[in-house]
Amino acid sequence: MTHADIFDRALRAKRRDRMMPRFADHDFLYRAMLDELLDRLCDVQRDFREVLVIGCPDGSARAALEAMGKQVVCADPGFAAAKAQGGVQVDEDALPFADESFDLVIACGTLDSVNDLPGALILMRRVLRPDGLMLAAFAGAGSLPRLRAALMAGEGDRAGQHVHPQIDVRSAGDLLARAGFTMPVADGDALTVRYGDMLRLMHDLRGMGAGNALVSRAPMLRRDALAGAAHHFAAAADPDGRTAEQMAIVYLSGWKADPSQAQPARRGSATVSLADALKPKH
Repeated sequence: MTHADIFDRALRAKRRDRMMPRFADHDFLYRAMLDELLDRLCDVQRDFREVLVIGCPDGSARAALEAMGKQVVCADPGFAAAKAQGGVQVDEDALPFADESFDLVIACGTLDSVNDLPGALILMRRVLRPDGLMLAAFAGAGSLPRLRAALMAGEGDRAGQHVHPQIDVRSAGDLLARAGFTMPVADGDALTVRYGDMLRLMHDLRGMGAGNALVSRAPMLRRDALAGAAHHFAAAADPDGRTAEQMAIVYLSGWKADPSQAQPARRGSATVSLADALKPKH
């Protein structure tokens, strides 16, 4: 199957590269997602020796996993990020790794801007060995409601799409199952960040490489529209003058099928009927 790209692959990579020098000043969202993924990994009673990390704007994921005794391969949509970690520049829907190369795949902070997310999930399953685990986190539907509303108010009837489409938890879970993962789980969390002005929020988004990378991008905001949006954003502030913005985070986990995994009972194999089980006992 072929599909038209929604995201500009070259621009996406360029923005990842541009964020690198000052990423530490804007890394709060990545840090929150990575910390949660590592916590979830620690809850799994299984040893994963060889790990692929997709999304490596710094060395924190590699360092944490190597401290657990794991061998780590890093990959990133940005060339500079991948090079800094001795890794590979990739698009997630075109992974260059052989089937069954890793015990664990962690994708942190990049899947929200992949052109073919179903294809990316299928490829992540393919590069896993049987009974391997995939963990992922990305910004999902419901993110940046204050910014969206402010931009629409600032541009009025001529509003453009300055924030790209996002996937919700339910749809993400459906995609996991369709990609062939067993025991698929999708859940969400929200991170609230408070800003004194809208421009600071936009500065953070650029600093984390989260700018609009759609192929059909809206024109740049006119000065009057930007001023109107900033005014609308400020009008939503709390009494202390700071506006609360929300990042909705989607978390995914799924396993590569293996005969050792628990299997559902064969249809029709029950020895007691539901009607009998529900009868009151005397």
